[in-house]
Amino acid sequence: MTERKVLLTGDRPTGKLHIGHYVGSLKNRVAMQNSGEYTPYIMIADKQAFTDNARNPEKIQNSLLEVALDYLAVGIDPKKTTIFVQTAIPELSELTEYFLNLVSIARLQRNPTVKTEIQQKGFGESIPAGFFIYPVSQAADIALFKGTIVPVGDDQEPMLEQTRELVRTFNHVYHTDVLKEPTGFFPPKGQGRIPGLDGVKMSKSLGNAIYLSDSEDELWAKVKSMYTDPKHIQVTDPGHIEGNMVFTYLDIFDSNQAQVAELKAQYQAGGLGDMKIKKYLFEVLNQELTPIRERRQALAEDKPAVLQMLKDGSQRARETAQVTMTEIRTAMGIQYWD
Repeated sequence: MTERKVLLTGDRPTGKLHIGHYVGSLKNRVAMQNSGEYTPYIMIADKQAFTDNARNPEKIQNSLLEVALDYLAVGIDPKKTTIFVQTAIPELSELTEYFLNLVSIARLQRNPTVKTEIQQKGFGESIPAGFFIYPVSQAADIALFKGTIVPVGDDQEPMLEQTRELVRTFNHVYHTDVLKEPTGFFPPKGQGRIPGLDGVKMSKSLGNAIYLSDSEDELWAKVKSMYTDPKHIQVTDPGHIEGNMVFTYLDIFDSNQAQVAELKAQYQAGGLGDMKIKKYLFEVLNQELTPIRERRQALAEDKPAVLQMLKDGSQRARETAQVTMTEIRTAMGIQYWD
């Protein structure tokens, strides 16, 4: 029997999850969970969220349950996947500290993903130390659970390479093979990050996201506001589909691509109004999101049960972490009393 690969992934609890998360990662996680090929761990990375939200703990606290509800609503099954909370696993902090002794400041400064995110967040010279070293913390998350498959976006490959470097260094320095090098699992072409309603990267902070929890009225209001073709003023005017978010979303969400092709041709020729095509997109999105919305609403009626699920998952995850940590300490020669 083929040994299952260990899958490790997660999200920062900084708000509800949106359809960008759904398309880019959540759907793939559910498929991988149900394939029987993996032992999946999904982490709610609250410790990492503190690296740039330390002065706003309420945001993290309030988002923890929302993220868990989104997970369950899309089909992540706690009987098949261990869902856990990062701060409930103190061994992660311990391994992070050991890893920090095996990487230089210069190497961390060269990480292109971190450099980009520092610029995006506008830290200037006031970069929190926790944020600066979070690639090391992320490496500890993966290594402690012996993750071999890590679903990531293309921009996260430098983070994975840093993890592989740390794993190789640890195993070399301490003459062991206890830690495993991970491989990235990248979304299929066309299923990476999707743009927001305005054509810019979908983001909670930019207010351009459609959330999995949005009601039908909220969904319709957002679809109506979507960026289309500013030159398409009259219905009879020929329209452009490049950069038109309605057609971008139809390319992603509509399973009837023959119908989408016909709509594109009609729009480009003139004779198809923006409101009509937005109503069609709304129907496509609502059909996809209604089951998720209904499951989420039902689950939200028993929030203590969801919190108990997180507690149980965290306890199981910690049992695994403790086994690996014993192996790590033994390799380092600091398992003094066993």
